[in-house]
Amino acid sequence: MLKTITLSVLCLFIINISPLSVLAQTSIDSSGNKKTAYNNIKEKFYKAIGQQSRLYNGIEYNGYDPKIIGNANFMDVTDLNKGTVMYDGYSYKNVDMLYDIYQDELIIQLYQSFLKINLITEKVESFDLLGRHFINIKNNPAIATSLKTGFYDELYGGKIQVLAKHTKSIQRKYEISGSIDSYFSPSVDYYLFKNGEYYSVNSQGAFLSALKDKKKDIQQFIKANKIKFKKTQEESMVKIAAYYDQITE
Repeated sequence: MLKTITLSVLCLFIINISPLSVLAQTSIDSSGNKKTAYNNIKEKFYKAIGQQSRLYNGIEYNGYDPKIIGNANFMDVTDLNKGTVMYDGYSYKNVDMLYDIYQDELIIQLYQSFLKINLITEKVESFDLLGRHFINIKNNPAIATSLKTGFYDELYGGKIQVLAKHTKSIQRKYEISGSIDSYFSPSVDYYLFKNGEYYSVNSQGAFLSALKDKKKDIQQFIKANKIKFKKTQEESMVKIAAYYDQITE
């Protein structure tokens, strides 16, 4: 059953407080002031973890059926990695995190616990993980080309912006024996944000079309720098985007 985690963290804190505090709580409880005792413990809890208390607020992460081949995570990592997250108006560094790209959710390790939680997506402004910077983009109905709400990998952020959307789906493979194997299948789509519009740029042609006002200059730049778009797509897009910014006002 899904449950809000803030209370769970508080319970862990209560379990680990000193025996003296427990005795004090018992004494107060016996006099009928349970609410006062709870408030006192809660105050100690928030004082103990300070600003971090805002971070440990989400839903328990239960993972997936182990029979599914592969995993749901970005870059196929299975271990938690240190990262930075801007959450609920605060920046938190050295946080143990995973990015589940199947559910498009950021997962962190619960405070002093082996449990993992999904952070509340609406409160995640951005995060840095595995050398990538992800931003939370919200769909804007006023923009016809607006992207779906979700986390996007910001490959380049200048006058224009190059984004990657990493996803995974669960596919099924039918074996000769009659068995069915399920597995995670990754995919990625690329977008360019320019002058308030988003463009799908999954090919060199689409990328150059979105930058058609400087297309000839860019083509010369590609040739001079021997850029191989198909072999190094992300690196190529970043180089071209930076050059475009350089030659435009």
